[in-house]
Amino acid sequence: LAGAWADVNPDEVASVLWKYFTELGSNAKETVDQLQQAEITKQLNTLLETKLQSANSYAEDLQRRLVPFATQLQARLEQDSQRLKEQIRQELAELRAKLAPYADEVHQQISTNIRQLQAKMSPYAEELRSQVDRGAGELQRVLEPYATELRDRLQDNAESIQASLSPYADRLQQQIDSGVETLKERLAPLADELKAQVGQSVEELRRGLSPYAQEVQDGLNRQLESLTAQMERAAEELRARLAASSEELRAQLSPLAQELRQAAGSDAESLRQRLAPLAQQLDERVGQTLEAFRQQAAPFGEAFGRQLVERLEEVRGKLDSGTAGVEDHLQLLEKEVRDKVAAFLSTAQPAEN
Repeated sequence: LAGAWADVNPDEVASVLWKYFTELGSNAKETVDQLQQAEITKQLNTLLETKLQSANSYAEDLQRRLVPFATQLQARLEQDSQRLKEQIRQELAELRAKLAPYADEVHQQISTNIRQLQAKMSPYAEELRSQVDRGAGELQRVLEPYATELRDRLQDNAESIQASLSPYADRLQQQIDSGVETLKERLAPLADELKAQVGQSVEELRRGLSPYAQEVQDGLNRQLESLTAQMERAAEELRARLAASSEELRAQLSPLAQELRQAAGSDAESLRQRLAPLAQQLDERVGQTLEAFRQQAAPFGEAFGRQLVERLEEVRGKLDSGTAGVEDHLQLLEKEVRDKVAAFLSTAQPAEN
């Protein structure tokens, strides 16, 4: 059991709980009641069974303990919420007061950081657009022979067409799947590289602002940690959007193979009638689908860059005004959830035999 314990990731458990805390609203009693319902139990159970397949009895025990812990934690967060808001307000006020004599320098530093970030993001946005175009173009090229082959097959007799159609549809589906997976492999590393650039940019900003915030370093660190978390979340959302767009592409191309399989079941007389328009339209439908994918996915890099600039401008605004936003409060609450979940799981760890 202790060996299986290593597979339980506190961050994954905390993510399940935080998702429910943020979705179930602000009414503490209603939230506690809903947390007792089946859905969160199911989510936690699924997570733990996946991680602890060889230790089901431990997974069940931990799951039973986690649901009451979750309800208690939600109630505790409700109580702590105002305290945390005040903590953030005070930190920002102190940080603003300390930085006020250096307002011009701070503005200049953040403006410089924004320009540097834009300069760094631009090549990645161009590379993302290029990879989307290249991947879509390659997929179109490997699918083009299938349209030619289908038109050629229409010259055969009906029995021959019927016999070859299902294997042909299977090959087409395999090529679609392979092409989409290759496309995803092309795009995923760019999200990782962007995430790394985010970390570097925030660290550069920290170094630039730290000399002006010697006595309020904790407050500055908290703001920059919040900034990092928001930027990394944006990078993960970019990764998810690219993957979702690729899967949407698969879903839009796959019906071509399905229509061919359905046509294979037709009688000999109607087979050519069903296949003839599909053979003529295959190139066009593939081209339209891939162009729609290009139009959707290619601008993701530019949109990501704009998001990061907006986050930096928000930091500049908070340092000017000393006013915290909702995101600051949620960030601190989420950190508290993750810390408490990690502490709870460390006490729940089974002993070595």
